[in-house]
Amino acid sequence: MQEYSDSEIIEIFRNGENPNYAFNLLVKRYQEKVYMHVRRMVVDHDDANDVVQNTFIKAWKGLDNFREDAKVFTWLYRIATNESLNFLKKKKLRTVLSLSSMKSELTDSYNSSPHISEDQIVQKLQRAILTLPDRQRLVFNMRYYDEMKYEEIAEVTGVTIGALKASYHIAAKKISEYMLNNS
Repeated sequence: MQEYSDSEIIEIFRNGENPNYAFNLLVKRYQEKVYMHVRRMVVDHDDANDVVQNTFIKAWKGLDNFREDAKVFTWLYRIATNESLNFLKKKKLRTVLSLSSMKSELTDSYNSSPHISEDQIVQKLQRAILTLPDRQRLVFNMRYYDEMKYEEIAEVTGVTIGALKASYHIAAKKISEYMLNNS
C-alpha cells in the first residue's frame, strides 16, 4: 500500500475520485492518537469511542474546507478537544451529581476499565489527573502524554503559550501534591 502525505490524502479527497478511500487513510493514520487523547479526557472507553466517532464525522464534513494552514494532526486534535470538552460539559449537565461525585464516578469508571494497566502508580497518577479541572487536565495530558510542544497545544486550544505554561505548572503541582498526600 502506498504511503501518502497528509497533503496528498487531502488532494485525493478533494479531487472527488475516491473521497472515502482518502478519508479512511486519515482515520487509519490518526484514529489511535485521537482515541488516546479523548480517552484521557473522558476516561470511559465507550464514551471515548462515541467522542472519537463524532470527531471523525465533523472532520469528514469539514475536510473540504480544511485550509491547510495547520497540520491535519493539529486540526483533528482541535476537533477532538472541543468534542471532549463539550461531552464532559453535557455529561455534567445531564447528571445531578455534585462535582466531587462526578470525579468519583470518573475514577470508578477508570478503575473498573479492563483497558487500563493494573500498575498502582499509574492508577494513582490517573486518579490525581482526574482531580484537575477539565482544561488543566487537557493541557497536562497533551504535554505529558502526547509530548506536544506548547506551540502545538496553543494551535489546538487557541490559548496563549504563557497561559498554557501556567496551566501545566499548576496542574503538575496539584498532581504532585495529590501523589504525596494520598499514599
